[in-house]
Amino acid sequence: MRFLYLAVAYLLAPLVCGTMLLRGIRDRSQWENFSQRFGFGPRSSRPAIWVHAVSVGEVQAAASLVLALRRRYPDVPLVVTTVTPTGAQRARALFGDAVQVRYIPYDLPGSVRRFFNRVRPRVAVILETELWPNLYHFCGQRKVPLVLASARISPRSVGRYRLLASLFRETLSHGIVIAAQGEGDAERFRSIGANPARTHVTGNIKFDLALPDDIRAQGAALRERYAPGERLVWVAGSTHDGEEAAMILVQRRLRAAGLDVLLVLVPRHPGRFQDVAALLRQAGVPFVRRSTDEPVRADTEVLLVDTLGELVAFYAAADLAFVGGSLVPVGGHNLLEPAALALATLSGPQVFNAQDIAGLLVDEGAVELVADADALGEAVLRLLSDPAERRRRGEAGLRVVERNRGALGRLLDLLRPVIDADH
Repeated sequence: MRFLYLAVAYLLAPLVCGTMLLRGIRDRSQWENFSQRFGFGPRSSRPAIWVHAVSVGEVQAAASLVLALRRRYPDVPLVVTTVTPTGAQRARALFGDAVQVRYIPYDLPGSVRRFFNRVRPRVAVILETELWPNLYHFCGQRKVPLVLASARISPRSVGRYRLLASLFRETLSHGIVIAAQGEGDAERFRSIGANPARTHVTGNIKFDLALPDDIRAQGAALRERYAPGERLVWVAGSTHDGEEAAMILVQRRLRAAGLDVLLVLVPRHPGRFQDVAALLRQAGVPFVRRSTDEPVRADTEVLLVDTLGELVAFYAAADLAFVGGSLVPVGGHNLLEPAALALATLSGPQVFNAQDIAGLLVDEGAVELVADADALGEAVLRLLSDPAERRRRGEAGLRVVERNRGALGRLLDLLRPVIDADH
């Protein structure tokens, strides 16, 4: 099984590299620090605490954990790895020079070996449940404590995880600490070979998201600049290809209904900013780009946010949010950020990336799932016309967030003896 995995990994590596190099023609961030994907990069002066968060959402969720570790272990190097350029950019924006941000290596023996030689991890904390058989195998070989934080396995994924887990069975049964989101997740980890004594239920640290202290002031300033007076604002955050066209249709419907409303459109990936701008021009929609100093006029319908790291501030400026990646089969993005701001929220039906969180918010009446652009238009029009209902939904979302906080403290309690044992 291990030989088969290595063969497939070596066969796929050139294809993955080629795809990223081609993407880099349009988005140069794909080329930055490319050698790190093969384990190269700066060397840590001392053994480091290593936290891995795959992309923007996980980096944001890891913020409170990283900052807490930085406070508790100020003299220990801290390395944050990610997979995507947007995740790396977000990590640098959040943590600055306090941590070393780099890409996780491809799961090839040579790449992983070089990464371990340079980072010298004293403990590895992997958020969510990304399985990297070679990397986990190296953790076992080098006796690096490995903690899967906010770990989860859906019932339909158990078979796939069991197959991959067979590649590092010994490490899984003896050297991995599981901090599962729920008891069902913990039981599924046990079923694929996790040590019951090392499997714990700590909850989801995404609920412990830490918003900037001045986030309301940031939102108020943005609102004053782009939508002064009585103008309404709705934000379509983290949108993907196919969703922006739907947002344009909804915005036209709102304007036709006589609403004075501004759409703040925030594409997920920087490489698509130009494409979305071209789409708006082709559709004849008056818009301005956040990256310019062009003023928003009364006839401006869309503010295109072509900058990074500002989505939460725009949520704080809004009357209503739509969270993207959900009208297309991407799986949805972070519903907790608008919920933590007590902002009424809409989403498409494709929320399989965080089904449990979406279910909680839907059950409490904080989030409404809409099937398509027509249903989204109806919901946006209805909610923008009903401030009391928006307020009720926003308060329901905030209650869900507050009720589920505490996973970070439980995770830190679990990490403390693991880290201190080698301190």
